[in-house]
Amino acid sequence: MLPEPASPATPTGLDLWGQQRATPHQGWQGPAAGPKGQLTHTERKWLGGCVQEVKAMPLGVSHGIAGTLLGEMALCAKKRPPEEERRARANDREYNEKFQYASNCIKTSKYNILTFLPVNLFEQFQEVANTYFLFLLILQLIPQVSSLSWFTTIVPLVLVLAITAVKDATDDYFRHKSDNQVNNRQSQVLIDGSLQQEQWMNVRVGDIIKLENNQFVAADLLLLSSSEPHGLCYIETAELDGETNMKVRQAIPVTSELGDISRLAKFDGEVVCEPPNNKLDKFSGALYWKESKFPLSNQNMLLRGCVLRNTEWCFGLVVFAGPDTKLMQNSGRTKFKRTSIDRLMNTLVLWIFGFLVCMGVILAIGNAIWEHEVGTRFQVYLPWDEAVDSAFFSGFLSFWSYIIILNTVVPISLYVSVEVIRLGHSYFINWDRKMFCMKKQTPAEARTTTLNEELGQVEYVFSDKTGTLTQNVMVFHKCSVRGRSYGDVFDVLGHKAELGERPQPVDFSFNPLADKKFLFWDPTLLEAVKMGDPHTHEFFRLLSLCHTVMSEEKNEGELYYKAQSPDEGALVTAARNFGFVFRSRTPKTITVHEMGTAVTYQLLAILDFNNIRKRMSVIVRNPEGRIRLYCKGADTILLDRLHPSTQELLNTTTDHLNDLDEEYYEEWAQRRLQASLAQDSREDRLASVYEEVESDMMGPLWDLQLLGATAIEDRLQQGVPETIALLTLANIKIWVLTGDKQETAVNIGYSCKMLTDDVTEVFVVTGHTVLEVREELRKAREKMMDSPHTVGNGFTCQEKRPSSKLTSVLEAVAGEYALVINGHSLAHALEADMELEFLETACACKAVICCRVTPLQKAQVVELVKKHKKAVTLAIGDGANDVSMIKTAHIGVGISGQEGIQAVLASDYSFSQFKFLQRLLLVHGRWSYLRMCKFLCYFFYKNFAFTMVHFWFGFFCGFSAQTVYDQYFITLYNIVYTSLPVLAMGVFDQDVPEQRSMEYPKLYEPGQLNLLFNKREFFICIAQGIYASVLVFFLPYGVFAEAARDDGAQLADYQSFAVTVATSLVIVVSVQIGLDTGYWTAINHFFIWGSLAVYFAILFAMHSDGLFRMFPNQFRFVGNAQSSLAQPTVWLTIALTTVVCILPVVAFRFLKLSLKPDLSDTVRYSQLVRKKRAQHRCTRRPGRTSSRRSGYAFAHQEGFGELIMSGKNMRLSSLGLAGFATRSGSGWIESLRRKRSDSPGSPPDKPLKG
Repeated sequence: MLPEPASPATPTGLDLWGQQRATPHQGWQGPAAGPKGQLTHTERKWLGGCVQEVKAMPLGVSHGIAGTLLGEMALCAKKRPPEEERRARANDREYNEKFQYASNCIKTSKYNILTFLPVNLFEQFQEVANTYFLFLLILQLIPQVSSLSWFTTIVPLVLVLAITAVKDATDDYFRHKSDNQVNNRQSQVLIDGSLQQEQWMNVRVGDIIKLENNQFVAADLLLLSSSEPHGLCYIETAELDGETNMKVRQAIPVTSELGDISRLAKFDGEVVCEPPNNKLDKFSGALYWKESKFPLSNQNMLLRGCVLRNTEWCFGLVVFAGPDTKLMQNSGRTKFKRTSIDRLMNTLVLWIFGFLVCMGVILAIGNAIWEHEVGTRFQVYLPWDEAVDSAFFSGFLSFWSYIIILNTVVPISLYVSVEVIRLGHSYFINWDRKMFCMKKQTPAEARTTTLNEELGQVEYVFSDKTGTLTQNVMVFHKCSVRGRSYGDVFDVLGHKAELGERPQPVDFSFNPLADKKFLFWDPTLLEAVKMGDPHTHEFFRLLSLCHTVMSEEKNEGELYYKAQSPDEGALVTAARNFGFVFRSRTPKTITVHEMGTAVTYQLLAILDFNNIRKRMSVIVRNPEGRIRLYCKGADTILLDRLHPSTQELLNTTTDHLNDLDEEYYEEWAQRRLQASLAQDSREDRLASVYEEVESDMMGPLWDLQLLGATAIEDRLQQGVPETIALLTLANIKIWVLTGDKQETAVNIGYSCKMLTDDVTEVFVVTGHTVLEVREELRKAREKMMDSPHTVGNGFTCQEKRPSSKLTSVLEAVAGEYALVINGHSLAHALEADMELEFLETACACKAVICCRVTPLQKAQVVELVKKHKKAVTLAIGDGANDVSMIKTAHIGVGISGQEGIQAVLASDYSFSQFKFLQRLLLVHGRWSYLRMCKFLCYFFYKNFAFTMVHFWFGFFCGFSAQTVYDQYFITLYNIVYTSLPVLAMGVFDQDVPEQRSMEYPKLYEPGQLNLLFNKREFFICIAQGIYASVLVFFLPYGVFAEAARDDGAQLADYQSFAVTVATSLVIVVSVQIGLDTGYWTAINHFFIWGSLAVYFAILFAMHSDGLFRMFPNQFRFVGNAQSSLAQPTVWLTIALTTVVCILPVVAFRFLKLSLKPDLSDTVRYSQLVRKKRAQHRCTRRPGRTSSRRSGYAFAHQEGFGELIMSGKNMRLSSLGLAGFATRSGSGWIESLRRKRSDSPGSPPDKPLKG
């Protein structure tokens, strides 16, 4: 038998506190049920939206338990077999130690002093590039193979490994520091009948801990008792889930009286519960004590990471410690995202490696032939090594020698340089003051450094509505009570008054407890309340009782409400101002001041809200002894449960009341108690019991009254319409995925300019069956295919298009239609046999709005577009229900709004307002993509120009694997002479200023089409590099064959030739990067010309007398550089080589600018013209007559007349957006887009023709 406090007549407060919006799931199956069961469909939906994986953030650790969120979790205890259940007995360490539970020590660091070097090197050599260069280093140690010194490979390799190791060591240092800070905190532990100070790391499962106000919770505790009545305590979970409002936890009644040390020391209860898991809102277990069993839920638990607030003290029993706590279970790594450039770069590196092998094979074959035909005749002068016995074996060794020499075509510094550039781009985002929110003091934050360039390639944006497009600051706007609507104000003629024409707001001065910030404009509602209208009173009574709001009264009459959601707070505040003031609550009562009179209701049960039920109910007993059920929730849910005759109000929230029969309630309470005691699927059973009592509302057991409905207004954020319009002009399609009803979502669509009067038709899909949804989608496609379209000069024609070209046709008509689909219809549309039909229809529309969708459906829609469109997707949201969508998209953006920071923790980028998205994409994203593409093109160019010289030289040295350059030049070329200029370009370069990037959104399209770096551009860069290598080698070779010094001696010697070729190469690549740089800064100048100066300084130093005297075997060519560079012939050769290498590039770019300019070229030219005109106006003499010679024929272009008549180049009045010239630059982009839409299966980086 259960003790008296848990009887049905006196229900406990175990599940009367609905602070966590839990979803029923199939969780722990009890002590005898074996391992935890599989996730149900319901649980997967919840986990997709609400369980975040906290990212490793070693820097900027906040105070408190946030230090435990760093890095990859490592256990202090030994690896244990997976638990099937957790058993913890109070005050019995000997019993608990049998299970080998983890201690409370947490370790997020990966290394220590002894393991750092071997472990870090092991991790780094898991990278293919590092392993490859280690293999080359080993080859270089073989004398018969290598013609280069070992340091030519080991210096770049060690530099790369050292940079990465320093970064890893720095990160791990902060992890160690955080771990020590957390593990050494002090806690009061009950040991041997007295409280003793213990470090957190020494706390064990089964210990009883005392917490005091404002202290962090040391481990996952079962709340036993507290200083507050009924075993209540208040906690803040900001460090856990980001929510700053206080939550309530309650001890079970049987332990709530254990407030003194002596009684707690004798407590020997045993907790049997689920094994450690990462579900923050779920806990299933039971307490066995005094031969009785008491159910435990999440409302009885204090999780590590919480802070005790407004509670003097409390005691708790440690259930999970250290790495087993839910906080640490959630601190795993998120899924690693790679950009399309990363994937392409890996493919290209494999191709380059294949090209390297081919060159090695060609040169090895040449060596074998040369040795067989020529080398065998000169054995006296050029003897083979002892190990070489044939020309074939000589060719085999030559192959490996050339693999070493030509290895620089596979650049070891490429990946490190890419990471440095991405880090710089991330800092630019973090430092952008124009993305800083002054109101919230919140900067933009790049939480990852791997996705910056993909911000410049986004084609689809998936956005939440509430809190993302809107402010999530709810305002009680209207209501309907018994069929009468309140909220609108009418003038004397009966016309509805607009906001600016309204009189003063309603005066609530009669109510001393009213919220002065609350505004309402319709005085008739207050008059109805004052006149004692029973329906209106019952309506506001429901709003004041049916909620989970916590009330705090700091001063007399100053009430502060802590609500789980803004809409719930708005409803309770409205009831407060109209005279029904929620004043306080206990686990068993709710006190409301009704028109100045305090009324206390006995709280019998709370049937809490969750994302599946979409409603909540309370069962209370009023002072007259009548039992009533009050319920509020989404209209689509409640109206299905009401009697058909009552379904008259179709607004946002529907409310009603019922009187329950005492006998029925007693039976139902008994079933509820049994469900709460169940060890198997407790949440599912409770949900079934809740459904039973709420569904019986439409039965004949009692009279039903539909009270009314409420309309809560959530205003748009500032700048949302402008942002959406700007992104649409950039050819970014925006889909809104929201849980709101259809009417609300459509209204928001019009407010934020997603839906406009230019939209030909809005297709609404509301089918409840597969056949209905398929038919509605088919009709929508037919209307789009059969619609008249413009053929020119304003004429239209009607054309029936063949179904075989459906996709391309639908893409062609995109921009004239919109699609709105409900959640139940979307469930059918996402089925395997219909998803392509839905995708084709949706992608052809200008705007798509999905209503009443679950978190799982949001992720499914994003995954559908990712899978079939091969386009870069971005998801943006602010709440826990957006986490699954954010993680599924290529790029996730979290908004730090009113719903905590769950979305921010799961995101790749975060800021505080939706309007910052335009700057993130159109400025930072476009620049990052441009910079990365230019960096890669130049990087491959300079490396091929450098390496291919060895290939050409092989044909003139008997394929002997002799190098052209000095070995020190080979070592320093990539890490000193050419590294900093390309890094400066990759970090700082711009094609147009940020203002022009926002003014001309069409500049964003090359990134979407992947035009700036693809396989075609790669081959162009390689061809340019090979061309440069041919000239850099053969021009000096041809000159030196006939040239002589000033004194008549022969100029041609090996070292002079090497100095000339190396100098020509460095100057050529330096001039080339000067041509590639579009935005010059002092840093660019310093790095480019400074690198040239460093080259000459090192060159003269290596040929100096001083180094020769110190290292005569290493620096044998004394004075060669000074002697060679003193010859005019050498400088003429260098100049000729530079001109011949650069001149074709300059000529090609000049012709391209003149004949086929890009839009960015046009924008730069127009900016230059405006600047010159401004200077001319400033310097023009007064009274001077201007020349009548016209530049019209040169400046004017065909097509502007038609463009102006079409209106496409007009500025948006509220946006200040300038149209762009439809020159050939934009024309070929549109042509390319049509080509890609005609062949949707083709990869985006396929070489393009025309």
